[in-house]
Amino acid sequence: MDRRTFLCLTAATAAAATGCRSHNYAHILKGDDIDLVGSHQAGAAVWNPLVDESVAKLMSRCVPGVQAIHPAGPEEIPPGVMMPASHQLPLVGTRPATVCFVGIENKSSEEIGDFKDQLYERIDSQVSGHESFQLVSRRMVEAALRETRLRPDSLFLPTNRDVFAGTLGRQGSPVDFLMYATITSGTTERNKSTQRDYLLSLEITNIHTGEYFKESATIRKGYHDSRGGKWWQYGVFQQGDG
Repeated sequence: MDRRTFLCLTAATAAAATGCRSHNYAHILKGDDIDLVGSHQAGAAVWNPLVDESVAKLMSRCVPGVQAIHPAGPEEIPPGVMMPASHQLPLVGTRPATVCFVGIENKSSEEIGDFKDQLYERIDSQVSGHESFQLVSRRMVEAALRETRLRPDSLFLPTNRDVFAGTLGRQGSPVDFLMYATITSGTTERNKSTQRDYLLSLEITNIHTGEYFKESATIRKGYHDSRGGKWWQYGVFQQGDG
């Protein structure tokens, strides 16, 4: 047996032995189980609370209406006009405002992979669950973007917004609001430990008036090269200095 053949057989044997010793284990999580905290990137423990908080803040800030009772008498409000929570008035004959969720832009330092679709669906479900709002189908939104050849971030220009809204209207989905999500992050490093601040912002724009509202939520996360890193950087003495 020559040297090359011997080395190939040795490598194959080692690989087979390693494969035999490799095992994966799994279990089904119950409803009250905590989310797994990722060791290298943000995961469910970061994204889910960010979505829940930002959507709740945005939805509770305003209410849509088609007619309101004003102290001086009834006053007509165009369909889908949003009133700040500080000026909420009794509503008469209200209908759910139609919201078009146009996408999520990731400006953070991490690739979010399959979580992008997960975040989209989570935001979509929570907004749809609000009695004052209904969302346009994602498939219809994507079809309208393809037809108009517009990017989601270009829809905040009035002309592009009108073209896009008109296309959806012809498809049977009139739009009152555009909603857009942005993910950003800020990173602080100290020796072998890293702190990353994750921010999820939701912006909703009134198609009829151009008025917009914005809410956000943030979560800070520490990454360390050992279990003791958390104590050393954020311990009893709050030694966050360099």
